[in-house]
Amino acid sequence: MNERVPFRESGLPLPQYRPRIIVAGTGSGSGKTTVTLGLMRAFSRRGLRVQGFKCGPDYIDPAYHAAVTGRTARNLDSWMTSHPYLLQYFAGSSEDAELSVVEGVMGLYDGKEADGLTGSTAELAIITDSPVVLVVDVRSMGRSAAAVVLGLRQLEPRVRIAAVIVNRCGSASHYLTVKTAIEAACGIPVIGGLMRDAALDIPERHLGLLPAVERGELEALFGHAADALAAGVDLEQLLQIAQSAPPLPPCPAVTAADASDAASAGSTEAARSAPAAADTAMPVQSPVIAVAQDAAFNFYYADNLELLGRAGARLIPFSPLRGDQIPPEADGIYLGGGFPEEFAAEISANTGFIGGLLAAAEAGMPLYAECGGYMVLARTLTDRAGAVHRMAGVIPARAVMQERRAALGYREVTALQDSLLLKRGERLRGHEFHYSVMHYDELEDRQYAYESKGRGGSRPEGYLRGNVMAAYAHVHLASHFPAAERFVSACRFYRERKTAPFPQ
Repeated sequence: MNERVPFRESGLPLPQYRPRIIVAGTGSGSGKTTVTLGLMRAFSRRGLRVQGFKCGPDYIDPAYHAAVTGRTARNLDSWMTSHPYLLQYFAGSSEDAELSVVEGVMGLYDGKEADGLTGSTAELAIITDSPVVLVVDVRSMGRSAAAVVLGLRQLEPRVRIAAVIVNRCGSASHYLTVKTAIEAACGIPVIGGLMRDAALDIPERHLGLLPAVERGELEALFGHAADALAAGVDLEQLLQIAQSAPPLPPCPAVTAADASDAASAGSTEAARSAPAAADTAMPVQSPVIAVAQDAAFNFYYADNLELLGRAGARLIPFSPLRGDQIPPEADGIYLGGGFPEEFAAEISANTGFIGGLLAAAEAGMPLYAECGGYMVLARTLTDRAGAVHRMAGVIPARAVMQERRAALGYREVTALQDSLLLKRGERLRGHEFHYSVMHYDELEDRQYAYESKGRGGSRPEGYLRGNVMAAYAHVHLASHFPAAERFVSACRFYRERKTAPFPQ
């Protein structure tokens, strides 16, 4: 493979250049994650700045991307956020990248709807006008592989399948058979393939997976995937496909007026555009939001944190697993999702942390928690082994892990009362994915945070009391920009109140 001069040394204007590919699959388990990670590592080895993106509301694959590329991974979701926002976010996040690799979700056309493209990899390809590299699992297939590719190509003419990578070939002759069939029937080049190799299998997406990534335990797998892709795929041709991507489609200018009620806008996509970037210089009196970030708390959309910063907050990360307590300068707390059940003993042993949460709540400090953070605010957490661990006791409930998944899917949440994020009746979009259930004390009063609407209907969800707001839904603040501003304003008010001089 010929070496090439990186763009940063070529003099080309990067803001006008967006080399990009979308790695899509015929379905879940087709091998797109293996291919994505292998490509990211292989091109990173060549000295390219590779930016990873994930289609949809996923946290595990972006953690892989960050580990492989050394850059913050980004989510792109065409249902939770507007098309103009998504396009602008993609453009900004890829500005200094020499190659952007977007990993799709499920199969190419799988999304929120059975008869539409919303939330699918295909819709993302159309919005960003990106070439698609299709990964096809050809186990037990010969010419039928051509029929699969042909059907995917014809279902939506606006999606440009630029190349095919075949996965899990049984032999060199098997590879040649499917390559010949696909190219003859579809006119799409097969630029390489991977043989069946158990060492390339990504571990099951169990709840301890991200800690394993943080410990570097998957580095051998990432390296092996890169070796396999470099040996079996024409990376130079793939790079040419990425570089041939047309300029990104123009998106509307962003104004403060765009920060209207996104979820209520329905199909009016312009109502969910991004806000204008704020001055990066933080005022002296910026409220401080303490953000728990470690192996137990790591489910955050990068742009959620950035939107809080744009709204005027100064974010301070801290790690309960390393023994950190609530930072003393905190004016608000954000507990994201993650794997607290994997570290319940360590969290419980950090009495300064769990005691600090209760003290903060009692003092009226704004405290917002999602999913795993929601569980930690409960009185106890029962792990998968049945062990019961003491938690913060902010919420009158017990969090209990179960073997069966409790919830999965997109959610649109409507505020039942004024809260940290929303005024009554306002909406946010997000998703749920958890194995735990919350058992509330029936003798305690409970005020729900949201009415949560998903594919299975609507139900009240979460907990709201004073400045404490917690729920299972992982919300995207770009679906209703005033939510970030409202949270930051609450933290600012708390800061001003706690620093006001004592009346004489």
